Amino acid sequence: MAWSRRQGGAETTVVTAFYSLILLTSVLRALWFLIPNSVFLPSYVPVAYIAFDPDHPSWVGAFISELLLSAGSLSLFSIFILILVYWADILKKYFYPGARRTKPMITFLTLVAVLVLIEILNASFFLAKMYSSEGMILVNAILLASVSIVCVCEITIFSHRFRTVLKTLGAINQVSTESQVKRIVWITVTGNLFFFTRAFLEAVFAFMLIIYWHRNGTVAEAFSHELWDAYIGLKHWSEVAILCLMLYILQSRFTANAGAAGGRGGYEQVPDNDTSGEAKMGNVNLAV
Repeated sequence: MAWSRRQGGAETTVVTAFYSLILLTSVLRALWFLIPNSVFLPSYVPVAYIAFDPDHPSWVGAFISELLLSAGSLSLFSIFILILVYWADILKKYFYPGARRTKPMITFLTLVAVLVLIEILNASFFLAKMYSSEGMILVNAILLASVSIVCVCEITIFSHRFRTVLKTLGAINQVSTESQVKRIVWITVTGNLFFFTRAFLEAVFAFMLIIYWHRNGTVAEAFSHELWDAYIGLKHWSEVAILCLMLYILQSRFTANAGAAGGRGGYEQVPDNDTSGEAKMGNVNLAV
């Protein structure tokens, strides 16, 4: 984050926000993994607990563990939500130049606030004893699966339009946009792979929970130790991979910019038809 600020530029604040979200995600996930599971729960696999049950004080640990896990997931998904919000804003500028545009950061905060509100309601319903800790897990699985599917669709659509804009601007201004296009492709492929995997895992997880809950009234037997290990492993190693990729893309982008600043030769920047500070991102380099 400190290094990104030294680079300067109109997009520094946004890129710093990316680094902040990556840092927040990493800290939350590290806390969840570093705290022994026995501190939260006596059982390794999910078990049903009712809030304020005097016979099962472990409900507090189950509640805190699920909150910590949900917060990490929201911060991770926020990284891509921020990308998509700015992509949508830039594309709207080029495809609908006369249209009124809402500030991207406001749109981003609104979307994140909606997700946070859903999580707060989920926690409130648990504390109100409307459902058990299994219900919290099920709601989170359905929410993350839904958001993952939306992200796959939006990334695919915006990526195609973005590459079209870059190639057109590059041809008009006789400049190379190949590096930007490659970074967009990398984000698209890896982002879609991550969210498709996440949507599949969460959907299967939710389906199994519903089936076991319907048949037995509990999901205590839904997952064996081995199956739970596989679910946790696939879920969180995919997160590690996507976080590393985002760091690499951001780092390589600044490295490329620094090198270009020292020896551009006859290179000219792709012009931007919006003179506002925010629209400097129109160089179409945000998170790319």
